[in-house]
This record gives sequence, C-alpha cells and structure tokens, in this order.
Amino acid sequence: MADTASVFVVSGPEIAAYGFPGGHPFGPDRHDAFVAELERSPLYARVAPLAPAFASVEQLEWFHTHEYVERVRSQSLTGQGMLDHGDTPAYRGVFEAASFVVGSVLALLGRIFDGPITRGFVPIGGLHHARRDAAAGFCVFNDCGVAIEAARRVHGLRRVAYVDIDAHHGDGVFYGFEDDPDVVFADMHEDGRFLYPGTGSRDETGKGAAVGTKLNIPLPPGAGDAHFLAAWEEIEPFVDAASPELIVLQCGADSLGGDPITHLAFTEDAHAHAAARLRVLADRHANGRLIALGGGGYDRSNLARAWTRVVEALA
Repeated sequence: MADTASVFVVSGPEIAAYGFPGGHPFGPDRHDAFVAELERSPLYARVAPLAPAFASVEQLEWFHTHEYVERVRSQSLTGQGMLDHGDTPAYRGVFEAASFVVGSVLALLGRIFDGPITRGFVPIGGLHHARRDAAAGFCVFNDCGVAIEAARRVHGLRRVAYVDIDAHHGDGVFYGFEDDPDVVFADMHEDGRFLYPGTGSRDETGKGAAVGTKLNIPLPPGAGDAHFLAAWEEIEPFVDAASPELIVLQCGADSLGGDPITHLAFTEDAHAHAAARLRVLADRHANGRLIALGGGGYDRSNLARAWTRVVEALA
C-alpha cells in the first residue's frame, strides 16, 4: 500500500462478472468503464487497491433467507429463468458473481475497522432492491443489507446510517430495516409515480419503534443539482443528529442527466458533494468509517465520472 493512499477501491474481474448478458442495461462492462476513468485520474496514486472477496452462504443469510439463497444457487447452475418478475435474469455463475459483490463489501468493511484507512468504494455494489427473500430490479443479493447486519453482528456497532442518492428508491434496504430504529435511512430518488419501484413516499418514515428514523425525499422528473442541494439540506442534519457509528453511501449514477432509464438531471458535482459532506459526518461520529457503493448508472460515461468524483471526495 502506498504511503499516500487514503481510500480503498475494490476492483477485479470477479465483481466485473456481475452483469447481465444480451444487451441488458446492467452489463458487465460497467466496472471497466469506471476503472479506466479512475486510472486516468491523478487521484489514482492515492488509491489503496483491494481484491474482491467471496461471501459465504452464512454471511449471505445474515440478510437473506436460506430458501432464497438456495434458489439463486440452483438457477445459477442452469442459467435459466428469471430471478424476479422480469428485470433480473439468471445466468450461469450469477450466484458466484453476486457472492463476490457481497464478499467484497464485507472485506472492505473489515479493512476500514483495521485502519488506518477508514473509507472505501466498491463500484459494483449498492444492489439496494434485493429483498430478504427475493431478487428485484437487477439486484440479486443486497450487499448494503448484509453490510449493515455485519457492522452490528461482527463489528459490534449499534447505529448505522444508510444514505442513497440513486435515482431509484432503495426499497430493499428500506423494507428490510423499516422497523429497526438503529438503521437510520435517508434516500432521495425520482418520485415513484414515474419510476420503478414506485415506493419511497414522504410518509414512509419507518414502523413501530423506528418511526422517524427513515427519511424519503421523492424528486420530480428533471430534477437537477438545485433539487439535490435542497434535499441534501434535509438529509445532512438528519444523519448528523443520529450520530451513526458507520455511514453507508449508495451513490448510484443513474441520477445524472442523460441516463437511459431514469429522468433526473444531477451532475457529478452532486455525487462529489454527498461523499464530501458524509466524510465530515463520518469523521465527527464514526471514527471516519464511510463506505460508498456504486449502485445504478447505465450511461457509462456518467458512472465513470460520478464514481471517480466520489473516490476523489473520499480521498
């Protein structure tokens, strides 16, 4: 590790393999588009590379049901059928690829607890739609959810903040922890009346003891950086007041203008701002612990620029 390194970045063919064939928007070329942009940046000298790691079935089942994990493993052998109702096809090796995504996030989490580097990024991560018992929206295993569970089971934390700026609502994380008061959830996204998955209304604030620990901010189609900054003025104090011991940022680049399947119009400045401000909060409350996960983004140039700016802000 170089003496100047200040941020971990996980990359490698094992996580690049998480991508669906046949012209699917979430293709396997997304990883390499980001890595090429990062390697061109002077920032690259400050990156501590981490190799992908594989999650065990036991680790997957910290968030997912045993029956669902076994179904993915079975369909991965044949590469046949859908893993959800039409967005997420099985392919040969999908179980292994998805397990590498989760394992890579868990490996990053372990490294930031070891120090001295306390921040990192996984480009092919942030698979925030997967439910505890089902795939959804291009997401097979929910690495965000597994990481939140791991922070508490393995690393002894109590309070985790999850912040999501992907164009799509992070429904798998939201409903996975809807009644958990120790998972603080803040999500800005395109209004569900216009975009999958149709959830994340203002009045979804948590259930039971968790009421008030969840913040959903739907944005109109065409919303740009001014809308982002207005929403951020709500999100930052919300997270700050929670005093989290770990911050997880899902920084999907499909909220940038020109994405082929969404309708927001952020620039990469929004992603840089989110990462930079959360770094301040992580330093204040969480001993610097902040992990960022790539999430969506289907224009390759957009995701390459946005994620490189996130890494720059973390560094």
